[in-house]
Amino acid sequence: MTDDRIRALWDTMAAGWAEGDAARFASVFAADVDFVNVRGEFVSGRAAVESGHARLFATAYRGTTLSASVVLIRRLAPDLSLVHATSEIAPAGVVTHAQALVRHDGPPEITAFHNMIPKGPTP
Repeated sequence: MTDDRIRALWDTMAAGWAEGDAARFASVFAADVDFVNVRGEFVSGRAAVESGHARLFATAYRGTTLSASVVLIRRLAPDLSLVHATSEIAPAGVVTHAQALVRHDGPPEITAFHNMIPKGPTP
């Protein structure tokens, strides 16, 4: 089922985060992903996502975990879905909300990702 395969992308991200493995974390993103982090900084490509997270895992977020929950999957086309996910970084207590486009005409991969720290409650 496609929804389970989409949810598995966030499970892989969480596992990579817990292991401090930036390559595993970034493996769910398309090679040409457009990625906006919680500070509003834009990077293009899986390699840039991996590099940025390697720095995070070696410094500020070393030894932290990410728990993620997919809260919405909306099919936009037979091979494309919009996904909303919330996550929490522990023990830092950082809560985020992400909106992503997932292409699933083959193995699912995230082609666009925008993450932010919400001011209010998340769904």
